[in-house]
Amino acid sequence: MTKVRITIPTNVQEMIDLGRIVKSKHVADGATSPLTALVDHPWAEMEAQLNESLELHLRAEELKRQMELTYRERDAKLKPVGETLKASRDLLLGIYRSNPKKLGEWGFKVSDSPSSKSQKGSKAKAAADPTA
Repeated sequence: MTKVRITIPTNVQEMIDLGRIVKSKHVADGATSPLTALVDHPWAEMEAQLNESLELHLRAEELKRQMELTYRERDAKLKPVGETLKASRDLLLGIYRSNPKKLGEWGFKVSDSPSSKSQKGSKAKAAADPTA
């Protein structure tokens, strides 16, 4: 005989839907339902659990939608700020070309160490060239 696998959904909405289907079948079968044998997990108590779970799930989904909208709104408002910061940095770099560390006085983080990309590139060149 082939081994049968019965999966329980991990998706919240699918789990609630399956719970409602099983609960309906259990109620329809009444006293003849094999699920009446469940002692630690009585289906008589599951209607409230299913309803509350669905209510909380729908509320969470609405909050998730609101969160996504809020993030989009925030990002749209922040875009001009980022552009203004880039323009300010570029202008200040032009003014303080001989002393770019002055931008630190404006709150910019100034790093005079080589970037990790250029360090990786020089290490790769050194590894490839045995004379270096």
